[in-house]
Amino acid sequence: MSSREEDVRVNGDHQLVADGGVNGEGEGELEAVMEQLAPEGVRALHARVEAEWGPVLQSACQTAAARALWATAVRDPAAGVLAGEKHLRGLHDKMRRDERAGAREVPGVMIAVRTLWFDARIEAAVGNLGGSPQVVLLGAGMDARAYRLSCLKECTVFELDFSELLEMKSDILHEAISSANHQKLTMMAKSLIRVPADIRDVGWMTKLQSCGYVPERNTIWVLEGILYYLHHVHAMQVLETIAACRASACTVLLADFMNKNATALSQTMYHFYHDSPDLLLPSIGFSQAMLSQIGDPQAHFGLLNHPQNLFDKLRRLPRSMEINPEDGTPCRRLYLVEASASPDDHTIL
Repeated sequence: MSSREEDVRVNGDHQLVADGGVNGEGEGELEAVMEQLAPEGVRALHARVEAEWGPVLQSACQTAAARALWATAVRDPAAGVLAGEKHLRGLHDKMRRDERAGAREVPGVMIAVRTLWFDARIEAAVGNLGGSPQVVLLGAGMDARAYRLSCLKECTVFELDFSELLEMKSDILHEAISSANHQKLTMMAKSLIRVPADIRDVGWMTKLQSCGYVPERNTIWVLEGILYYLHHVHAMQVLETIAACRASACTVLLADFMNKNATALSQTMYHFYHDSPDLLLPSIGFSQAMLSQIGDPQAHFGLLNHPQNLFDKLRRLPRSMEINPEDGTPCRRLYLVEASASPDDHTIL
């Protein structure tokens, strides 16, 4: 990440920008989703979101807006209706202003790349584990993977987040699906279970199990845009709780981490960081950890086309380098990490 990142909160991240190499991105997408937001019930629910939710909860809608406006890359038919008009228009207007100014950075592209990386790794993990693994989305926000990833057709998906967010999400989808304005939204997952819980509380795993999670079944844990919101003690408790599941079944963890410099983007919002998550995770019980950065071959998806895009510049620097020698700015990084463990591993803690 670079000093030219913007302070727009998206799903617990500030909206980090990079070159998208697109012209007119978002115009058609905005028009398409506006019809879905026409029903009075949907508009009334989003009015409550704007009036009652703080910035952390509203950031879930901002992430959905980025996915909706990058629909040429991210297929998420529910994103627009979950985002709401305020967040869609806000991001769309920012994209237009930057295009008119000739900016090489296009808002939302980091969210698009990150979303596609998680999608690809979920699909690969489902295939590698075989059978019907459980998929647990911690801090699920306005995620709609249960409705859009066909690889989940034999999987039970658990969405865990604050109760008020999950209730609102369910109500918005119900109103939208019931309306003639909305396209049909089909459940792709075998089943979807929403679990109201706060992962900062020590009892979140108990709540998850009470809703049907089975520790003895292979599980894919998805922590997208959530860890850096937590204080160190809570983030480590979550990671160690997931690592402990390896004693009963195969465990795959997919998560993104900020480095220390990145958390300085908002010291009131961001707390947990790690400069070497690929070393941290094996130390708590995972046998393998693979790390990518935005712009790497497995985290590019053809969306970073400008030869001078900032993520490519950053990833060419050693990870130990804290200051970019080219311009003197802090090296702010987002790491995409996949880790795994199983009962057959003999990692010594």
